[in-house]
Amino acid sequence: MHIHILGICGTFMGGIAVLAKEAGHKVTGCDANVYPPMSTQLEAQGIQLIEGFAPEQTNLNPDIYVIGNVVSRGNPLMEEILNRGLPYISGPQWLAENVLQDKWVLAVAGTHGKTTTTSMLAWILEYAGLAPGFLIGGVPQNFGISARLPGAPKQEPKGRSPFFVIEADEYDTAFFDKRSKFVHYHPRTAILNNLEFDHADIFPDLAAIETQFHHLVRTIPAQGLIVSNGREESLQRVIQRGCWTPVEVFGDQSGWQASDVDAAGSFSVTFNQQLQGRVQWALLGEHNRMNALAALAAARHVGVPVSQGIEALGKFQNVKRRMEVRGVVNGITVYDDFAHHPTAIATTVAGLRAKVGAARILAVLEPRSNTMKLGVMKDALPASLTDANQVFCYGANLGWDAAAALEPIKAKSAVYDDLTQLVEVVAHDAKPGDHVLVMSNGGFGGVHQKLLERLLERSGD
Repeated sequence: MHIHILGICGTFMGGIAVLAKEAGHKVTGCDANVYPPMSTQLEAQGIQLIEGFAPEQTNLNPDIYVIGNVVSRGNPLMEEILNRGLPYISGPQWLAENVLQDKWVLAVAGTHGKTTTTSMLAWILEYAGLAPGFLIGGVPQNFGISARLPGAPKQEPKGRSPFFVIEADEYDTAFFDKRSKFVHYHPRTAILNNLEFDHADIFPDLAAIETQFHHLVRTIPAQGLIVSNGREESLQRVIQRGCWTPVEVFGDQSGWQASDVDAAGSFSVTFNQQLQGRVQWALLGEHNRMNALAALAAARHVGVPVSQGIEALGKFQNVKRRMEVRGVVNGITVYDDFAHHPTAIATTVAGLRAKVGAARILAVLEPRSNTMKLGVMKDALPASLTDANQVFCYGANLGWDAAAALEPIKAKSAVYDDLTQLVEVVAHDAKPGDHVLVMSNGGFGGVHQKLLERLLERSGD
């Protein structure tokens, strides 16, 4: 079958393209901005990419068009598809019908930590020899790819693994299907990591997101398992609306807990107050410990002993763009992190503070997500940056005044609309021993490399 993907360079749709190609389909695709790294990854798979959405692409005559949620009415190619009555389907529905149909799906949902937790869970299953398929909104470094079909498990080398691990996003499916993506996946094992207000461009309030999460809960079988954050009142409300599935909680004495944390990040795992073992790793922050507990619980549900899951986590390599060190120049370390919501920003900065002690942290922030651009979360920004010594905010293309929003921390913050100027100021202020933490859910104009290059130039001045 020939499928043509509209919006192919998004992480999710790019993952679908990889899975479809691996399954033997002919895959082509288009997007408004076809550029690395996704473009090079897809082209390496033999997938033809087309810049833009010209209606002439219908001359490719694919069997079906797979539509990403970046596409809306008025898109010239979509209008041509509709006018000619050509077959189309959303990305999540195509995935459900063509990849997930006969699989034991393990889905990871939540406002924060989906990518990291999904990567942990996929790695635990891989370490246990179960060869799961997966689709992750990032590149887990244990695998080096963001998506693949199930492989042959060690226990049954001539067969195919029944397991598929997926990052389950609550964002809407497509312009013609406003349900959350995750309702298409029908998981048997589901992690509900946390739940806060986000995606202000499509949800009016937290209650609306809770409703979508309950739609997900309604699809999980009685023989399945829900692994839920025991500290989140929002998730408790979701489950209280009706639940037909066993629930295990983490972060609570009645379920999975992390304790005895040492300075290096290692911690002990207990379940129902019984010691299960100790995770020896270098990841810092309570959020990563909570992610690990959820992954251990979900893996246990498919038969992975907790001791083996703990051993796997000791060999887990974090996802790219999760506190990823991009370079060190003259004793100045530059990090890249995906944090784009005030809670994630606060968690990321606090995690770095725990790692570097009293050293200076220079936070470089781009409020780029749809929610942040709308200004819904702007009042929470100052508190989220408490642990940073200095804050540099890129204020271009915002519908609100970033300087006014950061007024409570004006003594240590500055806003710049020009990226070159921002780079110059950060490079000038940074001193040996400093940690420059860049936070954005986009490419941020390649600011990481520009900073490293400017720091290198200044070191030679």
